[in-house]
Amino acid sequence: MYNHVFVFMLIHLSVQNLAVVKSLDVDFKQGLSVITGETGAGKSIAIDALGLCLGNRADAGMVRPSCDKADVCATFDITNLPKVKSWLNENDLSEQETSENEHQELMIRRVVSSEGRSKAYVNGYPVPAQQLRSLGLQLISIHGQHAHQLLLKSEIQKQLVDNFAEHGNLVSDVKQQYELLNTAQKQMAVLLAGTQKRSDRRNLLQYQVQELDEFNIAENEFIELELEHKKLSNSQALLEQSQKSFYQLYDADEGSALNAVQSSIDMLGELQEHDPELAPIVTILNEALINIDEASSQLRAYTDRLEIDPMRMQQIEQRYSQALDLARKHGVRPEGLFEHHQQLSTELAELDNQDESLEELQGKLTVLQQNYISAAEKLSASRSKAGNKLAKLVEQHIQEMNMSQAKFSVCVEFDAELAPSPSGLDKVKFLISTNLGIKADTLEKVVSGGELSRVGLALQVISAKGNLIPTMIFDEVDTGISGPTASVVGKLLRKLGQTSQVICVTHLPQVAASGHQQMFVTKFSDKKTTETHMICLQENERIEELARLLAGDTLTNSAIANAKELLSSYH
Repeated sequence: MYNHVFVFMLIHLSVQNLAVVKSLDVDFKQGLSVITGETGAGKSIAIDALGLCLGNRADAGMVRPSCDKADVCATFDITNLPKVKSWLNENDLSEQETSENEHQELMIRRVVSSEGRSKAYVNGYPVPAQQLRSLGLQLISIHGQHAHQLLLKSEIQKQLVDNFAEHGNLVSDVKQQYELLNTAQKQMAVLLAGTQKRSDRRNLLQYQVQELDEFNIAENEFIELELEHKKLSNSQALLEQSQKSFYQLYDADEGSALNAVQSSIDMLGELQEHDPELAPIVTILNEALINIDEASSQLRAYTDRLEIDPMRMQQIEQRYSQALDLARKHGVRPEGLFEHHQQLSTELAELDNQDESLEELQGKLTVLQQNYISAAEKLSASRSKAGNKLAKLVEQHIQEMNMSQAKFSVCVEFDAELAPSPSGLDKVKFLISTNLGIKADTLEKVVSGGELSRVGLALQVISAKGNLIPTMIFDEVDTGISGPTASVVGKLLRKLGQTSQVICVTHLPQVAASGHQQMFVTKFSDKKTTETHMICLQENERIEELARLLAGDTLTNSAIANAKELLSSYH
């Protein structure tokens, strides 16, 4: 009997109102648990329920008819799963702090309403489905009955080799180098795509900047030009009126403002002796006299400086007009012409820098391509080495499964001409020859459905040996297998159950007999509703179920004897 002691596994599953299940409570044990039952009874319902707990998509069709909701709850023993415990602590989802070896359980619950809405809980705390998927990946690995078909895809074959090789650091390095290279290539594509546009823009800018360079307007120059242009345009009037004003203020022999004020001061000065109130007025007039004298002096100097210079007027007129013309041509205000000139010059310099950047980026791309190829070559070498080891193990397993003449190999072809990808530059192919003298070829060209199942099962068993996921579920992965091969499959799964908890849905008596415990699924209908039940079989019940699998619904003494013999071969 199986004596290995587990400290981690799925220990209980409770299902309420999910599809054809009204109520289901199942305790799971260590080792290999097999699930059998009538066709159409719903043998995979427990796997579907666990899928919900792993974060699979939920919809209203999962809820049992006439029910408000479906409720699924899975309980795990995680005592010896430090990574899971750390994940729970990091996400504040632990029920309580526990010591390293203290018994600890984890409960995951998923509720789906009849409207299709779902809620997820970890240890009673609500969590989003994405977080549930992250946790589920560390607890259960489900291998469906159609998973073998994926083996025909080159990318899946490559992933299997990488998983077996456990060279995650090399895979990560290739991905990192690819992302650096891809980013640089996108930058290069953007620069190249705009080459003609930049060239056209540069030609225009070169003409415009050269034109503005030649004019070379200074900051605030236009404002000064405008003031001087206005002054020179009115210089004749300024001169005449200034001279007339000077004459009236100072130079007229009779009636000048200066003489008139002086005369008033003289007269009032004599009278203020008779009336002191005139004193302030005399003071004001004295101040006025001083101001008139000062104004006359400044006006004389102004008229002396003021010249009518036709040459200067022509120069100013010409530059002022050029400034106006350039401003109209460039669509800016004349006073903004200097700033516009600086902006165009800066843009032209940036375009020149982009050409330099293009050259720099080309050099950078060359280095990045070399780095990527170097990382991809290291990954390819590791894949080749791991592929050879994997091929020997697969070949050994499938030969045990009644493919005694089969030869299996993993071909890893490095091709530097391939477009860079995050997974490297390898073409990975699984090649097989099922008979002596027949040239090996790809799986899809050689193997039958049953043979493909055996190859797939061998790969799953090999992968599981290094798998840190505690519970593995196989949903009718033995399709297409029968007879002596089925016995080998059963032994393989039972052996796998020594290191992982294994749950297997099967229709083969040889596989069913290999289980450490057996669940039986049955369907009941009262013509109104249908219910599915699952029970754990006792030894005498297992014998009857194995006999049914061997001989059909009619149980004969011969079938019973064969079932006993089959079951005893594993105990």
